[in-house]
Amino acid sequence: MTFEFDLFAHFLMPVLIFLSRVADVGLGTIRLIFITKGMKRLAPLVGFFEMLVWVLAMGVVMKNLNNPISYIAYAGGFAAGSYIGILLAEKMALGKVMLRVLIVENCQLLLEELQHEGYGFTVLDGRGAKGPVKIVFSVIKKKDLKKVIEFIDKHHPKAFYSVGDVGSVREGIFPTKYPTSFYRASLPYRLFRKGK
Repeated sequence: MTFEFDLFAHFLMPVLIFLSRVADVGLGTIRLIFITKGMKRLAPLVGFFEMLVWVLAMGVVMKNLNNPISYIAYAGGFAAGSYIGILLAEKMALGKVMLRVLIVENCQLLLEELQHEGYGFTVLDGRGAKGPVKIVFSVIKKKDLKKVIEFIDKHHPKAFYSVGDVGSVREGIFPTKYPTSFYRASLPYRLFRKGK
């Protein structure tokens, strides 16, 4: 009994199925993130391409039911797509988060740095297990979270903080996309330019 290796059926087709599944599941993960962030226009668009890729992948699998490598490629693509989708979501850093910081000592330096960088915050007096604390609340863009945590570690390395997703916000103070000095220097130009 001889075994003939069919390059297309045993290698190229499973690779195609695997990559299709990675794309389809990755898009599905991103679509779910868009839905949770309230992105009503992007979510259906991503969903369209997700289903298109899924139908194409399923069509290929159904035509190759006698090839067990196709099943492995399909399942492997699903697993890899889930992982890649999560990585992409982390890189995209969409939306805003609520940062809560509990500080035992004086937090004036941290507040000054946050204010200087353009972040809004609210400070409350509270009482913890070991005495009085300051509670700092700030809604920030997810992409800025690492930077703000660096501020906290710099001034209060032992501070307790927690982070939670925010569905939507109204009003608020967020950093401008330009450094404060550039923003002030460009103010006369912006006052006299045409348009909005």
